Amino acid sequence: MTTLRKIDPRKLQQKMQAGEVILIDIRSPREFAHEHIEGAQLVPLGSLDRHDFPDSRRQTAVFTCRSGARTTMAASRLLAKGFRSAYVLEGGLNAWKRAGLPVQSAPAEPLPLQRQVHLIAGSLALAGAILAWRVAPEFILLSGFVGAGLLLDGLTGFCGMARLLALMPWNRQSASA
Repeated sequence: MTTLRKIDPRKLQQKMQAGEVILIDIRSPREFAHEHIEGAQLVPLGSLDRHDFPDSRRQTAVFTCRSGARTTMAASRLLAKGFRSAYVLEGGLNAWKRAGLPVQSAPAEPLPLQRQVHLIAGSLALAGAILAWRVAPEFILLSGFVGAGLLLDGLTGFCGMARLLALMPWNRQSASA
C-alpha cells in the first residue's frame, strides 16, 4: 500500500477524543508554532527519517499538514514508519478549521516564511502588471523578475526572497524564541 487512507476532520476529532489515534503534524516548527491542532505531535517532514515511533507503532496514526498535499506526497515515507494503520487528514489543517474545530494558535508568531514569500511575490507581480498597464510598459520587468525568482526556487530549491525574509527582525525573533 503506497497511499494513505483519508479521514475527515469530524471523524478524526471523535477518534482523538476517544484516544484511538495519534495525530502527527509534518509541517515546519514555525508553521506548527503559528497554529496547530491541540494534541498533535510535531514531526517535521524534513526530520521524519530520523524519527522513530517505538511506543506508537501499535496505534493508528493520522498525519497532517496545512492542506493535505505534503502528507499525500510523502505517503510512502510515512507508511514505512510501521504504524498499525495510517491515515491523512483530508484537507489538512485548513479543512479542520473550515469544519469549525478548534486550533491552538499564537497570533504573535509571524506567518510561515513560505506564506510570506507568496504574499510578497504575488504583490510584486500584481504591482508590476498594474504599473505596466497604467504607468509605463517597462514595469512588466518587475513581474518577470518575480517569475524568474519563483522558477529558480522551483528548479533549485533556493529562494533568495525566503533567505532575505529570514533575516527580518520579526522572523529572527521568532526563530530564537
